Amino acid sequence: MVKLTKIYTRGGDKGKTSLGGGTRVQKHDPRVAAYGTVDETNAILGMARLHCEGAADDLLARLQNELFDLGADLCTPEVESPKYPPLRITPEQVTRLEQDIDLINQDLEPLTSFILPGGTAAAAYLHLARTVARRAEREITTLAEEDAINPAALHYVNRLSDLLFVLARQLNDGGKADVLWVPGGTR
Repeated sequence: MVKLTKIYTRGGDKGKTSLGGGTRVQKHDPRVAAYGTVDETNAILGMARLHCEGAADDLLARLQNELFDLGADLCTPEVESPKYPPLRITPEQVTRLEQDIDLINQDLEPLTSFILPGGTAAAAYLHLARTVARRAEREITTLAEEDAINPAALHYVNRLSDLLFVLARQLNDGGKADVLWVPGGTR
């Protein structure tokens, strides 16, 4: 377990930070950008949870914990030899997201249009989190072009955005309160 006794270290005052294995990199390094955007997604899920209860809140709590796992995975390059075995996203976690998606999606109203982000406060935050998760996915693919990553990490974030989409729909009265795009509707 992590124990933080001091919040500031001054170690980043010159624009560098440490990865999971101790290597120092620039704070704008693609790896740092990727796990930073995962952290941003997590923060938005915390906002969504303010408007959720029951099963939806429980699911978001699990996702928040798994996003920390994803950040730890991305923070530790595959080639480094850290003191402790690195925490990695597993294929089983990806499968569980797929099961969650299928379970939620089976009760939703069929889509008849693209959906505009909105509806309930919880759904609006989940749509925001979904778009930030998609940005994290783009940053992870950029990172993967120059450095080895755990393939399950990319699979996870791809499924995550899909799960956030169907969960937002569920929290919009099962899709009945979705805000639909009307193509050319303002002409």
